[in-house]
Parts: sequence; structure tokens; C-alpha cells
Amino acid sequence: MLRTLLSPRMLGLHLLTIGVLVAFILLGRWQLGVFQDSGKPQSATDPGPVAVATLTQVGAQMESDAVARKVTAEGSYDASRQLLVIDRRPSVEAPGGNVARGEGYWVLTPLRLDDGTLIPVVRGWVATATDPGVAVPEGRATVTGRLRPPQGTDSVQRRTEALPEGQVQTVSTGELINLWIGEKVRNGFVVAQPPSGSLTQVEVAPPVVGGTLTWRNLAYAANWWIFAGFAVFMWFHFVRDGVRADRDRRTSPEMVLEG
Repeated sequence: MLRTLLSPRMLGLHLLTIGVLVAFILLGRWQLGVFQDSGKPQSATDPGPVAVATLTQVGAQMESDAVARKVTAEGSYDASRQLLVIDRRPSVEAPGGNVARGEGYWVLTPLRLDDGTLIPVVRGWVATATDPGVAVPEGRATVTGRLRPPQGTDSVQRRTEALPEGQVQTVSTGELINLWIGEKVRNGFVVAQPPSGSLTQVEVAPPVVGGTLTWRNLAYAANWWIFAGFAVFMWFHFVRDGVRADRDRRTSPEMVLEG
């Protein structure tokens, strides 16, 4: 049997089967990767900037297609209502709260638009609350940036101790309404790009859309692995037939007489 398995014909069959198996398995993994990638968020069209008032209102929910859009806003900053968002890194996507405890602050300043409403603006990031960059620019300001939805008050692991005055843990429209009493606050907030003055830029990604799983690629992956299984079956079939044929040839009457 061993002589049959190691014959030149069988060795060629073994090598061919191994090559087919490796190729089919890799092709299946490639199709599986395409399937998995199809479900990931994809970059969306990034239109030019529009006035912030066209995408966010007072007391109205922000539309999903407004998230991360480029916006412009003109007005004047209200220095008396500026807040520091504690435990933040210079990125919107980076987790905040206790996991980033002591890592820095977003500088959150309301911009009063010409219609009297306020739009919260994250002007940038500072490492310490005493950084000179937190000083609010005077006079009229034009802000460009990306619009973000309000953060839930439970979106971070919050500190249990009381915060110093003028500090918050999230950019929550509901919380800001309670802090800026008597003001009409637009939903969401703007992340300024470029940042104000000497502040560090808070990174914010362009718009994305949810991916759509391409199930046919999963089916293709399954097909390649089924083919790999069929290749193993055919290899077994040919090896078995070869061993039987060799055994029958050795035990045939002619081979016995010759022996």
C-alpha cells in the first residue's frame, strides 16, 4: 500500500490536491473578507458647507444625513456661558468619561446666531483648564466645522463627585438647555475646523453611511469551501481505487503463478 501511495502518479495527485485545497480555502477566505467589509460603514458624499441653521433646529431632532456635514455659522460667542467638557481626548470618536480621566478638555462655547439662537461650538481641545487658549474671541466670528448630534448624558462613564462650576461631562442639548436658562439652543453641536486661536484641533470624521452586507459573497465563500471538500473526496476516491487496483493486481492468479 505504501508503495502505491508513494508512486509517481500518486505523488502527483497528492501535490495537485494540496494545491487545489490551498487555492480554494484562500479564495473562500477572500470572499468572506469581502462579505465582512461590506457591512462596515462607508464614506458618504461630502457636500460643501451649508449654513448651520438649515440642518439643525430648536427643539427638533437632527436628521441622520446631517451628521458630520460641513457647516458654517456667523455670530458672536457668548463668553459668559462657555463650558469645559472634561475627560476628553482631541477626537470626537475617542471615548470620554472615566476611561479618559484627566486627559484634557473640549472648549465648548455657544455662538449666538443673528436670529438669537445658540449653537454649541467645540472650539478645540486643551490639556489643562487654565490654558490661555480657552479665552473667548471678542466680536463677530465666522465658524466652519462639522455638525455632530447631541451626546447622551449616559454616553460616558461619569464621575460620581460634583464637578467644578463651568464643567460638564457630555455635550448634551438637554443638559445645555438647563444650564443656559432662557436661551433657545439648537440641537447638536459644531466641531470647529480649524480650531479657534491656539486650541488643538478636535478630530472629526466626514459623513459615513451604514454598509450593506453582500450575502452573495458569503455564498461564494461557502461554494469555494464546498469545492475544497469535494477535492478531498475525489482524492480519497482516486487513492482508494489505486490501492485496490494495485492489491488486486498483486493477488491475481497470473501474479501468483509468476511469484
